[in-house]
Amino acid sequence: MPKTKPISSARQDKINQRRQYKGPVFFSQGFRPLFLGAALWAILAIVLWLASWLGSPLFGLAVDANWHIHEMLFGFAPAAVCGFLLTAIPNWTGRLPVRGVLLMLLSAFWLAGRIAMLMQPILGQTVSAGIDVVFLLALSLAVFREIIAGRNWKNLKIAFILAGLTLANIWFHLETAGIVYANEYGVRAAVSLLVLLIALIGGRIIPSFTRNTLKKRGATALPAPFSNSDRFTLVATLITGISFTFIPNSLLTAALALVCSILHFERLTRWRGLHVLFEPMLWVLHLAYLWIGIGFALMASSLFLQAPTMSAAIHAFTTGAFASMILAVMTRASRGHTGRALVANLWTTAIYISISLAAILRVLGSIFAGSLYHQMASVFWVAAFGIFVIAYWPVLVGKNLRVSGK
Repeated sequence: MPKTKPISSARQDKINQRRQYKGPVFFSQGFRPLFLGAALWAILAIVLWLASWLGSPLFGLAVDANWHIHEMLFGFAPAAVCGFLLTAIPNWTGRLPVRGVLLMLLSAFWLAGRIAMLMQPILGQTVSAGIDVVFLLALSLAVFREIIAGRNWKNLKIAFILAGLTLANIWFHLETAGIVYANEYGVRAAVSLLVLLIALIGGRIIPSFTRNTLKKRGATALPAPFSNSDRFTLVATLITGISFTFIPNSLLTAALALVCSILHFERLTRWRGLHVLFEPMLWVLHLAYLWIGIGFALMASSLFLQAPTMSAAIHAFTTGAFASMILAVMTRASRGHTGRALVANLWTTAIYISISLAAILRVLGSIFAGSLYHQMASVFWVAAFGIFVIAYWPVLVGKNLRVSGK
């Protein structure tokens, strides 16, 4: 019987090709420029917004609520998502990563979009929007190409979520330009799609990482494997997102949000989060996911009881789930993919605590309508991302500590 080339050998060929990259280290892996860009923009965007909100715009840049919403949903979050996907997809497909010139180009598209949106009063709405939509469109096409070329059909759903986010961004610009009826469809769609993405990706990595750690400690009670219950939760999240996008004030959306809240809380209990409180890099993942259940609970309460405002639910999702999960993944991936130990030092733990406090304070600010809550939330937000930039700058711009496979 003729010998066949083992899969491991084929993957080794890919690894060898990856080692041949001779370009700048900073553009050797997708997470490097995109994670750093996301963190820096998270700081600048919130500082500019808070200054304008308080009536003292910095550098004469008076940004409004629409800019703030757009830059959080279509600027900051997609940069982090891009960094994660460009790092994860090669592992899913076995294909070479996007790096070098292509990564520089994608990063430039993202940066150009941020500058264009900031300079909208000078460039005009049409030009700014045209520049801004390029990044998400290019990212969506790149992800579709890589997943289809690698025949990695399991993850095609992620490409469709990105395509939906791209359309939501376009719709946002059409609404703000007055071309279509302004009912915030784009904003609600973006929030819903990002929640779905976290539910999908989080549902893979959280139980997996938790299981690996508990096994090493000899535990027998492990996170439950993916089951029909998880599938039902994801489908319910998708349906609730559609309902929230198009009929946000309906009793149907309220009922679906309540069901989703229960499903996500129940899902989280099956992942044994209380057994990993000793490991910050794990408990922060569980805590980030907890905010999804809280967000849906607040959404249901807002619609059924007219209290608190929907802003509390939105910020539970955005400041809570999105930002916490982004920082959890950015710290873990940055360390893991540069040959560093997956251990949270004092600074990394401070990042997790700061963003958690920011989320709690921001949600309380929506519930009690207190400006002090908003200001304190902004301080902890800037602290979280500021510590990340300082602590992880050498990690992101420097060489790997060891070469994978050696």
